[in-house]
Amino acid sequence: MLSRTADHVYWLGRYAERAEELARTLDVQYRLSLLPHEQRSDAQGWLLALRTLGLEDAYAARHERIESHWVIDFLAFDTGNPSSILSCLRAARENARAVRGAISSEMWETFNSTWLEARAQAPSRFTAFNVSEFVDWVKYRAHLARGVVIASMLRDEGYHFMQIGTFLERADAVARLLLVRLACEAAAAEQGAVVHDYYPWSVVLRGLSAFESYRRVSRDSVSPQHVMEFVILHQHVPRSIYRSVNLIHENVDAVGNAQSGETERRAGLLHAELRYGTLATLAPRGTAGFLQELLGRTADLSDRIGRDFLGHVT
Repeated sequence: MLSRTADHVYWLGRYAERAEELARTLDVQYRLSLLPHEQRSDAQGWLLALRTLGLEDAYAARHERIESHWVIDFLAFDTGNPSSILSCLRAARENARAVRGAISSEMWETFNSTWLEARAQAPSRFTAFNVSEFVDWVKYRAHLARGVVIASMLRDEGYHFMQIGTFLERADAVARLLLVRLACEAAAAEQGAVVHDYYPWSVVLRGLSAFESYRRVSRDSVSPQHVMEFVILHQHVPRSIYRSVNLIHENVDAVGNAQSGETERRAGLLHAELRYGTLATLAPRGTAGFLQELLGRTADLSDRIGRDFLGHVT
């Protein structure tokens, strides 16, 4: 496969997944902002979300202070923000258009219609004040696109590169979502506030479509430690970090070439650590530190994949 084609398919997977994961993160933070609390803590929660997503400076360049409806609009609808949900849907569609010959016609129609519907309806139907409806719509379109990919895409190199992009993005996004929650709780504890573990962490599980799964397979109460172990290490949870890393490893191996040996080794090492490790052994200095390290390792894999397979020059 030409590196240019592989690059477009890879970024199609990344942008499509990024739109969905940002919608899920936005949903979690929005639901938590509805809890009774001081206005200051609400603003702090949105600030920590922007900071963990790496968008604090970009937001500050457009808005003078933290207001929930401004943050929601910035993350969801602002096409001037290249990381907003609408921008990601547009980027996914453009990458799909660039490789129409390498994907199925059903895939192209799905990504194209998603962007056209979002562009037409977002300014009128969806706003910061009914963001839950928009989040549900984004998740529905993501489920639809994923089903079309599974049902119609040839299992060739293009499929593997799309999977690599999808699950690199998912591992990164889930780690950031957990970091936002940990940062919010640390900030609340510093201010002497009482931290209620059950509801915030149940919202995180629901945001990851994992609450019912957690209840089915775990007898533990919903608490930070138990949720972290479940979301990071459980082998059969679709959005667990382990599951994403496992699929990254499998698909990198499937497209391996003469120069990708070190990339394959690093993907395999991360997979083995998560498969055979425990949270206590992986994060002896705290879960937040482990998640930050994980972000660094997924970023390293992303850079190496770009260099080894996609023709990126660093």
